[in-house]
Amino acid sequence: MSVDTNPPASGARVPWQEVHPLVREAVEEFLGGPVVEANTQPGGFSPAAAVRLRTEGGRRAFVKAVGPEPNPDSVRIYRAELEIAAALPESVPAPRLLTGLEMEGWVALVFEDIEGRHPEMPWRRDELDRVLGAIERMSAALTPSPIDAPPIGEALGQAFRGWRELLEEDTDGLDPWAVRHLKELAELESGWAAAAVGDSLVHADLRADNILLTGDRVYVVDWPWACVGAPWVDLVGMLPSVGMQGGPRPYELFTDPDPAVTAVVAALTGYLVRHGRLPDPPGLPTVRAFQRAQGVVALDWLKQRTGWV
Repeated sequence: MSVDTNPPASGARVPWQEVHPLVREAVEEFLGGPVVEANTQPGGFSPAAAVRLRTEGGRRAFVKAVGPEPNPDSVRIYRAELEIAAALPESVPAPRLLTGLEMEGWVALVFEDIEGRHPEMPWRRDELDRVLGAIERMSAALTPSPIDAPPIGEALGQAFRGWRELLEEDTDGLDPWAVRHLKELAELESGWAAAAVGDSLVHADLRADNILLTGDRVYVVDWPWACVGAPWVDLVGMLPSVGMQGGPRPYELFTDPDPAVTAVVAALTGYLVRHGRLPDPPGLPTVRAFQRAQGVVALDWLKQRTGWV
């Protein structure tokens, strides 16, 4: 199977004018005037609107909105994000939620507008160091979790079964090392939830496209998968994308030999490898290529951590 080594972290965004008219009217009513400027933001994979708005009166906001087509699961994800975003305290380095609404099968979230940008790709080392420092501070600030969120094993348990699923599937094209160790990988993966237990609030989906840099701050956006787990989970989960997007390899940035970390790396790798082999989900034409590319980096890391030959 061919792998694009650096696919973009972007999908098929819905223009503001294609958002349900009643949703647009409700957002304009909340903002106090008609929208005169709507700039779509390209980062992220969901088939939804993600726009920076400016009203006739000059008020600005960032709005995410999704409807039941083409991917109805996105509505559930945005509903979860609305619940989490409303609960996040000010200590979280995330844009403030101004309001949220559900109507006509749509979910919309209205956030404060941040004058920021995503980190440059390929990663610049100075920006990476800045982001890594922010992640460390965020983890410390969110331990113990300031909000009620599901434990990580419950939140990601259905997804992190990749190697166990592959035991029952065609492995044609799978990396020979993975085929050779598939049963061992499935067993290692099975202990990931216990290994990831902790009392920190974790984002659980950190990548460059979920990070905004301003002159003096690092913001973390898109929190629908937030859950409670070990404080190192976000860093470990982000590192395959860093390596894939021109940054250092994971083992250059994270050297803790803790077997608990290895179990989580195994589960993450299994997720990326298996999901990268699946067809594109409706409305998300780029996500599988991104998963495949991360899977290559994660698998290399897993080989290094296990030492298996």
